[in-house]
Formats: sequence, structure tokens, C-alpha cells
Amino acid sequence: MQDETRRHPFRDSLMDRRTAGQVPDTPQTRSPTYRLAFADDDFLLREDLRPVRLQLELLKAETALNAAGITSTIVLFGGARIPAPEHSASARTPMLAELSRYYDEARAFARAMTERSLAAGGTDDVIVTGGGPGVMEAGNRGASEAGGRSIGLNIVLPHEQAPNPYVTPELAFNFHYFAIRKMHFLMRARAICIFPGGFGTLDEMFEALTLIQTGRMAQVPFLLFGRAFWDKLINWHALVEAGTISAQDLTLFRYVETADEALAAIEDWPEAGRKRDAIPDR
Repeated sequence: MQDETRRHPFRDSLMDRRTAGQVPDTPQTRSPTYRLAFADDDFLLREDLRPVRLQLELLKAETALNAAGITSTIVLFGGARIPAPEHSASARTPMLAELSRYYDEARAFARAMTERSLAAGGTDDVIVTGGGPGVMEAGNRGASEAGGRSIGLNIVLPHEQAPNPYVTPELAFNFHYFAIRKMHFLMRARAICIFPGGFGTLDEMFEALTLIQTGRMAQVPFLLFGRAFWDKLINWHALVEAGTISAQDLTLFRYVETADEALAAIEDWPEAGRKRDAIPDR
């Protein structure tokens, strides 16, 4: 990701970092204060450098996605524990085994969407997932099977996690801050697809819905795969009856069951709805 567009005559930071590593070994040069600030991990990891780290996490992925020419994405959120159907016998619960069909639907949807993207140049409607296993793997896998690129936005977790093998390597990212990761999920989103999942999926779903409901984000196609799962989990109408959301808010999303239904819903989504008065989040 070295900047190849440099036009100023000044010596660049990479050259100075290399030179600084070749200075004589003295008490002064061994002192932490002598390290170049941008090459000093101990300094960058200080508590009071958090604002800088937040900015770096935003900029690193943004710079790489711009360089890759990614102009819009199709977001897939869903459970890491949902197995591929061929592995459903080893699922933790019978319900997870049953939900494995959504692995195939995510895979088929991502494959079809990527084929459409490639036919239009491959820079729009690029699949983006959390980069992990389960539904995330299915999305990246489908895109790979179509011969296209896909994005993986991983997060450092206490237990070991690596990107699934289907993420395009140069579009595999790793985050420390959940907030910045979620921002990258939505900054280019042309559609959001929510598959059955756990706390992480619910968090991502409700944050995106809140941004759309409050006009902080344009209304994009918002699809919930598996009505039976979601109706059992969330009583949307109880929220309407309580007055905590409006009946109109229930039109922000649609239920779908299959990849074909999702593709049709995205095509059929009212264009006017996508352009409702969103407040630029600058």
C-alpha cells in the first residue's frame, strides 16, 4: 500500500525509517524517545493515542478499497456458527443443523450477485462479509466461485480467528475497533442481507436499521433471510403496539427465503426509498 503518487520533493518516511535503523548503537539512540513517532509501536499503542488509532483503522481500509476501485458493496451479515450443509451433522444444536440451508442460500446469492457485478465491470456490488466462518464464509465462497473479488472485515477476538480462505487476499482486513469495522460495512452498502445469527449479527442489524430509520443513512434494500427465525426472535409488531417504533418502520426491511427471492427484492426495491432524505454523516 505504498503511495506511488508522491509528487513532492521531500524525503519520504519509509526512507527515513530505514535510515533510522542503521544509526550507531548508543544510549541516546536506544532511548524510546529517539524512535520516529510513526515507527514506534509503544508510542502508537498508548492510551492517549486512541484517536490516532481510530483514524488509522478508518484510513487503512478506505485507502485499500479506493485503490481496488470498489465503489459499492452488498453486505452479508450472519452467524459464524452456521455450518455448511455437508457439516451439519456436527452442528452444536439441531437448530443450527437446520439453519445450515442458509449457508447454501448465502453462497448462491453471493455467486449470482458477483456474476452480475462482473458483467458490469466488477467494481459495483462487491460482496463484503465479516471474513469469518459460517454465513460469512458462504458469502466469500460464492463470490470466489463466480470468479470475482470479495471483502472480509475481520475483528481481533480473544479466541483465535483467521480469515476464511475465500476472501480476496488484498481485500482481507483486520480491525481492533468494532465501531470502525461496522462503519466500513455500511459506507459503500447498496444492499444489506441479514442471515440468522447471534449477538454480533443482531448488533450489526440493529445499528444499520437505526441509521436508516433516523435518516443517517440512505434507505437501501434490507433483507432478512428466514422469516420463521426472525419472527420467533423479534416481535416487531409488539414494538409498533408499544409505540416505540412506527408501523412505517416495518417497511424498512423485507423477508426472503432464497437467493432468488433476494435478487428479485433488490431489483424491485423502490428507487425513491433509497433516496429518502439522509443526513450526511461527515
